[in-house]
Amino acid sequence: MLPVYPRLLRRRVAGFWLALGVACLPAAAVLAQDVQGHAMLGFRGLPGLIDMPSAASLADGDVSISLSGFGPVIRTTVGFQLSPRIEGAFRYNSIDGWGGTAGSYYNANFDLRYRLVDPQGWRPSVVVGLQDFVGNGLDSAEYIVATQAIGQHLAVSAGLGWGRLGSHDPLFTTGTRPAPDLDHSGRIDLDQYFRGPVAPFAGVEWQVSDRLTAKAEYSSDAYATEAGVKGAFDRASPWNLGLEYRANQALTLGVYSVYGSQIGFSANMVLNAKSRIAGPLRVSAPETINPRPDRATHPDDWATDWITTPDAASQIREALGKHLERTGIIVESVSFTADTVQVRYRNTKVDAEAQAIGRVARAMSQVLPASVETFRIVPMVRGMPGTQVTIRRTDLEMLEFAPDNAAALRERVAFGPAQDHTPQLSFNPDVYPSLRWSIGPFVRLRLFDDKVPPSADAGLRAEASYEFAPGWIVAGAVTKSVLGGLNASTPDPSPLPPVRRDVALYDTLGDPAVESLTAAWYAQVAPDVYSRVTVGYLERMFGGVSAEVLWRPTGGRWALGAEANYVAQRDPDQGFGFGYYDYQVATGHVSGYYDLGRGYHAELDVGRYLAGDTGATLTLTREFANGWRVGAFATATNVSADDFGDGAFDKGVMLEVPMSWLLGNTSRTHRTITLRPFDRDGGARLAVDGRLYDVLHDYDLSGIDAQWGRVWR
Repeated sequence: MLPVYPRLLRRRVAGFWLALGVACLPAAAVLAQDVQGHAMLGFRGLPGLIDMPSAASLADGDVSISLSGFGPVIRTTVGFQLSPRIEGAFRYNSIDGWGGTAGSYYNANFDLRYRLVDPQGWRPSVVVGLQDFVGNGLDSAEYIVATQAIGQHLAVSAGLGWGRLGSHDPLFTTGTRPAPDLDHSGRIDLDQYFRGPVAPFAGVEWQVSDRLTAKAEYSSDAYATEAGVKGAFDRASPWNLGLEYRANQALTLGVYSVYGSQIGFSANMVLNAKSRIAGPLRVSAPETINPRPDRATHPDDWATDWITTPDAASQIREALGKHLERTGIIVESVSFTADTVQVRYRNTKVDAEAQAIGRVARAMSQVLPASVETFRIVPMVRGMPGTQVTIRRTDLEMLEFAPDNAAALRERVAFGPAQDHTPQLSFNPDVYPSLRWSIGPFVRLRLFDDKVPPSADAGLRAEASYEFAPGWIVAGAVTKSVLGGLNASTPDPSPLPPVRRDVALYDTLGDPAVESLTAAWYAQVAPDVYSRVTVGYLERMFGGVSAEVLWRPTGGRWALGAEANYVAQRDPDQGFGFGYYDYQVATGHVSGYYDLGRGYHAELDVGRYLAGDTGATLTLTREFANGWRVGAFATATNVSADDFGDGAFDKGVMLEVPMSWLLGNTSRTHRTITLRPFDRDGGARLAVDGRLYDVLHDYDLSGIDAQWGRVWR
């Protein structure tokens, strides 16, 4: 009789669905593709057969979340189709009964795949992949695989594997491969890639019906350590069989007979970052452009004596405010001449800045006298002006109903530094001071401790910010745990100060906790130069002072910044004390930002980190027009891999999900999820809120351009 593992299954399934809820990814959107030119997911959460990879690909922008397992082996994977050809994944593995005991083994790893050849007719798709390419070697493998569709319902895959995918009945060898080192993980070992024994694997997928798919494969993974050395399960056969059922457009469930001795399962959810799961945004209809009367027949309407009216500024502000208040756009100030009006506004609701600009332009056409030809529209954020957009009123009147009017208008508008080109600004007296607050749930996960199973805590977070003048903000957040229950292991000894490894102590003692309490000043100090100074309790573990300057040339694809901090480590109870550690440090970075085009961005930060180590962090992100962002980062410093501990260096992936994508209503709120294998002291950077590039990005030329198609909506 095949073994069943209800205790393990219940525990892992509960943790999986909790993680899904935190990630805010409900069932809907685009299904992982079937054999008709599409990709089903395997046990490792990437396009595959059962336990072997295939050469199919998900759609560009697909995000996958997968839970799978058999016997004592459980895998949770988050994957992302980074580009049409490149896919990456972050995976967390656990194996119960490690070494025949009641203990467990936990491990996190990263995968990358690249499609070398596109399928066409009888030419198969070909993919090369790196599995756990920065791990301890236990899960590490490389492969090249081809997949060919035969008709509408059948697909065949075959490939060669190295590492653990070359461990069963290899055909030949390509050199010597280092043995797995379970005591040291996270190292990059170029000597192991495509080295060692090479074994074949193959499989077939048959789409029985629209919802049911049958799979069979021959596996080249011998599970030499798990089944052999540790005896965690019996690998009796290389043959695996399975059935997968498409429950709805996002969710696929599977059951399998695995390695001749085990029953396996899978639950795979695939969503697409380009498609809103709640359908089109529910927004109010935009106003029409109010065309001006003919100047020759209505000369009085074009008179300019309105500028001498004593309360002209307040009349303009109030009229614009009435037109825009239902959209969540607040007019902060106006300035004007007879033919030019500048409007500075704060967008509190519209998720696309290009759409907000379009709404402001429409309102200006409704209320401004006919003599005003030039609209200068300036979005404001934290008291700082973003990019100034200059639009001719004539172009708005001419293009409103023209074909492809967004592209046509984009050719005519001008972007420039946000400066006041007209007489002195007249401020809205009702804007400042401004108080915003919220109370809502928080969830804190500990997923990747290599010694204890995943765990979670949930509670309430109260947040407030008080902006008493443009750019002057006092803000804070207080948390109270409700569930508790975060597992924690004893940190490994390290010569570095405990700037991050004691995070479990902060979780335990900080309840309730003053998560942050700061005063900040933001300013535009020159046409393309911005500054920030923040003082107070900057994050959960550190308080002090942080200062930053950013040079962001308008219309450029790059920006340069510098940050300097002097901080002290807070007491673990997250009250107001600093005496527990008596640790102070000066940190700082010089940062370069570059827009690579097509939504791809690169950031390089070079400097000194919280533990006193020096080095650099490289971050690559992809941003979609609807606000989705996905990225990966890696940090290398002068801390050795041995001193860093498990993981060898800091690395991870992040997802930023706009709430408008989930809810279908306009919102500027995002949920950010950062997944890193280990919280270690090396490469740790201060988590201060409101760094300038992040604050201003939506308001620069690339951010506005990415969503310019919504300017008329």
